[in-house]
Amino acid sequence: MEIRCTQINTKWPLYLRSSDFCPWLKLFSLTLPGHGTTFRPPMLKRTPLYEFHVACGAKMVDFAGWEMPILYRGIVEEHLQTRSSGSLFDVSHMGRLHVSGSDAVAFLDKVLTRNVSQQRVGQSRYSLVCNSAGGVLDDVIVSRNEEHWLIVCNASNREKIVKHLNDVRESRPFDAQIADQTESTAMVALQGPAVIGLISEALNIDIKSMKRYSFVSHTYKMSRYALFRSGYTGEDGVEIILSAGVAQSMVQSLAGEMSKPESPIKPAGLGARDTLRLEAAMPLYGHELGEGIDPISAGLSWAVDLSKDFIGAEPLRVIAGRGPAKKLVGLELQGPRIARQGAIVKAGEVVVGAVTSGTFSPTLKRSIAMAFLDSAHAADGASASIDLRGATADAKIVPLPFFKR
Repeated sequence: MEIRCTQINTKWPLYLRSSDFCPWLKLFSLTLPGHGTTFRPPMLKRTPLYEFHVACGAKMVDFAGWEMPILYRGIVEEHLQTRSSGSLFDVSHMGRLHVSGSDAVAFLDKVLTRNVSQQRVGQSRYSLVCNSAGGVLDDVIVSRNEEHWLIVCNASNREKIVKHLNDVRESRPFDAQIADQTESTAMVALQGPAVIGLISEALNIDIKSMKRYSFVSHTYKMSRYALFRSGYTGEDGVEIILSAGVAQSMVQSLAGEMSKPESPIKPAGLGARDTLRLEAAMPLYGHELGEGIDPISAGLSWAVDLSKDFIGAEPLRVIAGRGPAKKLVGLELQGPRIARQGAIVKAGEVVVGAVTSGTFSPTLKRSIAMAFLDSAHAADGASASIDLRGATADAKIVPLPFFKR
């Protein structure tokens, strides 16, 4: 048997956590002697902007089954570009599910932690989908249109969430239809202090008058799109969902000639998106959230309406009543070393928790991390130490977020 292997060395910068992205993407093909047949693993999905990424020199990796740009020029450079001016991120890998039907509101109130019955048309809200024990199946953004609802979920959880929604719908049953629009659409995020003015002018929309987590619908080349004033970086900006057929044309029109050094908006990859969200203390599924983690402990009680009945509500009422045993906290480390996911945190000689995410903050120029700690040892200002693979780093518990515009 002949094995042909192509390796793409992505040469990760220091700021990317190895637990998030595999530093080598290996593509194998197997040829059986005498058969003349080549067997290959399933092809990665590509977003409608794949050719755009390649033309811009992106390094592409497998992310949740999608071939996605991890970086273009470097994670730190792209991070600082976002903080100082603006960046464009392709987030088309995220799930986009339409929910409609006469029972849509009752159905969503059953599966989501927020009270959607109070949500207005043109409004988006952050919410969570929980299991019966109160653990988080996914964190989502739910938006209300005139004729349907939109749920944006994490790429790695899309199939799980679609199955969960269908199971709940059929258990009652609810008159609700679920349509997965992920692969027929694209989604881009433009984030940074220069974005609102530039995109307002380019699309002739008064984005400045829009409230955070509101959205409007417009037309581009006879194709409808939705523009949301939201993001995942700690910066102001917009997210746009549009038809796959016009995505590349619209992105090139919005961003202009991004290869020019003076361009106010440049492409950025998932690596910078991760360090940006960590500075803003935004949770990442698989790190700060998971099926064994409840939203109360994760500091997301503001996104949980315990006055209504939803899947997981009763266990969460118990946790909220007695107080969570662990809390999500921020840590500032002394020195430049990075605390990786799973690193043990101690108070004196006592193990009190573990790191969920860590990086060396390009904006703040110091090592930061988030961690779940025993509530008795989670007070702001308290000292801690972190085991960094044999070495020990002193740390201090600090308020979240680390960065706020």
